[in-house]
Amino acid sequence: MSSYIHSVSLDSSKCTGCTTCMKHCPTEAIRIRNGCAVIDADRCIDCGECIRNCQNHAKKSIYNTFDEIKAYKYTIALPAPALFEQFENLDDIDIVLQGLLDIGFDDVFEVAQAAEIVSDYTRKYLKTEGIKKPAISTACPVIARLVCLRFPFLKDNLVPLLPPIEIAASMAREEALKKNPDLKPEDIGICFISPCPAKVSYIKNGFGSYKSQVDLAISMSEIYFMLINVMKREKVRTITSKAGRIGISWAMCGGEASALFNDKIIAADGIKNVISVLDQLEDGNIPPVDFVELNACPGGCVGGVLTIENPFVSKNRLHALRRYLPVSQYVETEDYVPDKGYSPDLPDYKPLNRLSDSIGESMRIMAQIQAIKKSLPGIDCGSCGAPTCRAFAEDIVKGKADQNDCLIAYKDIIKQYIENYSGGEKSDS
Repeated sequence: MSSYIHSVSLDSSKCTGCTTCMKHCPTEAIRIRNGCAVIDADRCIDCGECIRNCQNHAKKSIYNTFDEIKAYKYTIALPAPALFEQFENLDDIDIVLQGLLDIGFDDVFEVAQAAEIVSDYTRKYLKTEGIKKPAISTACPVIARLVCLRFPFLKDNLVPLLPPIEIAASMAREEALKKNPDLKPEDIGICFISPCPAKVSYIKNGFGSYKSQVDLAISMSEIYFMLINVMKREKVRTITSKAGRIGISWAMCGGEASALFNDKIIAADGIKNVISVLDQLEDGNIPPVDFVELNACPGGCVGGVLTIENPFVSKNRLHALRRYLPVSQYVETEDYVPDKGYSPDLPDYKPLNRLSDSIGESMRIMAQIQAIKKSLPGIDCGSCGAPTCRAFAEDIVKGKADQNDCLIAYKDIIKQYIENYSGGEKSDS
């Protein structure tokens, strides 16, 4: 049984077994069994595609509720950069930051501020001799898990730096303890305002052996409606944004890469495009580049399933908002990446294409799968409850499905039986 804690779940009472989610899952983690979707925890990467495409709202994300902040004496909000683009005609980030204080948080630390620090770390990392290029960003948790599960040969290309939310959480806790000497570290609740379920899962599981410094993750959509009721332009604000264009731009695809001041970069968004880029990287079919930024959600974090606004509208608002900001408020240093900026190690997952730990056994299983696949219609209709005929053949070999579940093949058998039976009757008469 998988020990990975997922934030994407299924409400079976709403599921009609329509196969839509199964067909959109990038890792073939969903099957239809007994008229209801079933999620394979070992394959799921919490990308949220099933949530995005389920018309019955049977898929949902699990996250903390706002009331859970009451368990801490002192709470700090970590707003993701994508939060600011949810609001129409916003020309001052401080309005949102003050709103977070007004709804009950004791302090705010912008993830965009930490993103500018990570951008500096990454620029320095790319200058390091001996690293494997192209370096693949690990800022999107979906990408890190996808690479480890489906593209294990690219695992060494992943950038071993902690994402901005971790840098923000660490710095926020340190600052809070300095301001409030009477507090203990466990008295402080760090709450990330998340645009997607993948970041919620990351917080629950950490990264490899690294345990996340974030205590809670709340949906951006929930916070949005709370903020709308308290945000007022004329109100005196007690907090000032410390982020610039570089940090805010992390909300959209290309924002992280553009902060590296390097022309040899690739940025792609949307899970299908991401997989296409990774396929070409693995095959060596992409021209030499130094850095690859990949975002599972369309448009980047602004397209997360826990956001409110259309990602294209959000990107337009981001361009407008950046006009009022300095390039960056982070002062670069000559020092190399500090220890707290590193991720100790990468997660150790079993690759999806590994059928067995034994090469001989894997080849035997593969031969069985290929033999069964040849006997199937090959139309990938999904009527068997698997996304493709190849996936169905693998399920049969693993004992998770029966060959008679293929309705097309079963129909042909029935048809042949009827023809033979009818022919026999005619011959007798």
